[in-house]
Amino acid sequence: MSFNKQIKFARSTQAAAAAILAAQFFAVHSDPANAQLAAQAPATQPSAVLQQSPAGPVAAAGIGSTANPAGPGSGTAANPVVATAPTSSAPSAACSARAELARFDRPLIHTMRRLANGQPLAIVAIGSSSTAGAGASSPDATYPSRLAVELRARFPGREIAVFNRGVNGEETTNMMARFAADVLAAHPQLVLWQIGTNSVLRDHPLSPHAIQLHDGIERLKAAGADVVLIDPQFAPAVLAKSETPGMVEQIALAAKQENVGLFQRFAVMRDWHDAQHLSFDTFVSPDHLHMNDWSYACLAKLLGGAIAEAATRPIASAAVHPAAISARQDVH
Repeated sequence: MSFNKQIKFARSTQAAAAAILAAQFFAVHSDPANAQLAAQAPATQPSAVLQQSPAGPVAAAGIGSTANPAGPGSGTAANPVVATAPTSSAPSAACSARAELARFDRPLIHTMRRLANGQPLAIVAIGSSSTAGAGASSPDATYPSRLAVELRARFPGREIAVFNRGVNGEETTNMMARFAADVLAAHPQLVLWQIGTNSVLRDHPLSPHAIQLHDGIERLKAAGADVVLIDPQFAPAVLAKSETPGMVEQIALAAKQENVGLFQRFAVMRDWHDAQHLSFDTFVSPDHLHMNDWSYACLAKLLGGAIAEAATRPIASAAVHPAAISARQDVH
């Protein structure tokens, strides 16, 4: 091949490569959703993703604590995690549960007072891996991040922060050891405490846990926060343990005795499976233990509804008068 022919061949090859690259660039950047999915697609996609109602971005910044080293969803005041609605082309299953499973027996007095007075609301979510977000495709898909979006949509214009203080693998005693730095330092009006799963998975006896649980609730109440307990997930790995029913009953009894809220996650997820006939693949990760994007989003949606209802019951008109609320707490 002559020198001139070699030059022409090289130029034609370069032109063809440039055309291919241009086509690839156009295919990705002409569709923002495809670009985001290409950049953030997890190794294992959930089987279905709940389609959230549109809501503006909301910061879930941390206060007085280091970022969670063990999972997504935590942040610091200097580097807040911004929660935005996850996008997915996967089909959606309907997010629902029986009304009595997604409602608290008692109002959230401190939360009610802050909302009624138009003051900023701080919520701390403390727990283990299903708070940290194991099984979620990104920090935005954890339940605390999704809850922040839900509450901001329900209370437009209010300053609401949800702090993710979940750490993978922890049990009740580990979480209580972090109360001062990771919970109380944020001065929350509401604490969501997810507990019980790891104790069951490790076959620990229930009796010591009952004492720890009551002690922990008392500490949180003494700090002036509403408390909502979140019991274990209804998932194959948890169901395989004989102590699971006892743990669920123990947490429900503690909530009743201590006069705090209970979000019945176990019963809600059982309702998905047994009553709504959703497969475990729809709401449990491939490890048969952790939740996925769809179930985290649905959990946040139901929990957000329960919080909003408990913070806006008829006695909310008295929330601007703290003394009036205190006088009526025992009635409910």
